[in-house]
Amino acid sequence: MTAKPVHPAVLPGAARPCKRLSLGRDWRYVVGVTPDDKPKAKPVRSDAPAKDGERIAKVLARAGVASRREAERMIALGRVAVNGALIDSPALNVTAADRITLDGKPIAAAEPARLWLYYKPLGLVTSERDEKGRATVFDNLPEALPRVLSIGRLDLNSEGLLLLTNDGEIKRRLELPATGWLRKYRVRVNGTPTEDMLAPLRDGLTVDGIRFQGMTVSIDKIQGANAWLTVGIREGKNREIRRAINHIGLIVNRLIRTGYGPFKLGVMEPGQVEEVKARVLRDQLGLGAPEEPALKPKVRHSRPPPRSEGRPDMSGPAQAARPPRPPSAGPSRQPVQKPGPKRDQKPDPKSRTRPGPKPGPKPGFKPGFKPGPAPGPRSGKPKPRA
Repeated sequence: MTAKPVHPAVLPGAARPCKRLSLGRDWRYVVGVTPDDKPKAKPVRSDAPAKDGERIAKVLARAGVASRREAERMIALGRVAVNGALIDSPALNVTAADRITLDGKPIAAAEPARLWLYYKPLGLVTSERDEKGRATVFDNLPEALPRVLSIGRLDLNSEGLLLLTNDGEIKRRLELPATGWLRKYRVRVNGTPTEDMLAPLRDGLTVDGIRFQGMTVSIDKIQGANAWLTVGIREGKNREIRRAINHIGLIVNRLIRTGYGPFKLGVMEPGQVEEVKARVLRDQLGLGAPEEPALKPKVRHSRPPPRSEGRPDMSGPAQAARPPRPPSAGPSRQPVQKPGPKRDQKPDPKSRTRPGPKPGPKPGFKPGFKPGPAPGPRSGKPKPRA
């Protein structure tokens, strides 16, 4: 006699409960973790307030007060208040409805996102402050320019295109390698480069434990002991081009950035600043266009009725309609018809008058002039002179 299968909650010798796995009509017990042992997700409260707004440091930076780090220092010093209460931590989200003050004065409204092209000269540091006291890019910008941030960096001995913006979100977006924008440089090297020497740059190489992705490199021209190259990169690590080129045996003695994505240096001079138009900024960065007022629908005017249908004459004062003219008492005038030839009757040729020449002298006639005889045929012998 066979025992009927028992469905115990715990198998003999098992210290933990088991879970039933059904496979059609068959079933089995497997020792393991039951659904009760699995970590449960915390229930989400429907009445919990949703996170909205932006960090207080970001709002201060967009208002042109200072950078995010400097704004966080101001908050730690107790200089910032929200809705009349001082705060000591930047971990706070604020909205447009909150009233923010700095040293008791309300901050300005957030400025619209703007972008500038700047030709960085040689000898300037791309930082707000330099611990060695060297001149910085921000010390040499025009005074009319608002507070701006640099997108990326150019070292002390590099020159060329540097993007500036007043929006921290644009700065962060354009600095990320995921943006995929190509940054082009004109590089002058000391030495004679060959295609075999430049192959490691195109394939990617590792220098001092740092991996550099492949670059686009082309030889423009060779002038004596120097040569000009065009290099394109997408990462922009610290001194990437100089370190990679020095690794293959060439020395960089001049480096000019000529392009950053769709923005080009062009014919700008060192120290010159040009602002990018808002339309170009929206097209290239995908920013939302400002809301425009809705256009009024065009009203189609119906064709005015003719004057005969009762349209008043606007050229002068309205006049009373004239009464119709009464018919005349005399005999009506009938149109006079000239008699013409009948259909079967032939016209009389004598009755027709043809226009003749006008009376008077003919043109070119002179009084007293008598025409002589017509000249005869000309003979071959000349006539003797009298």
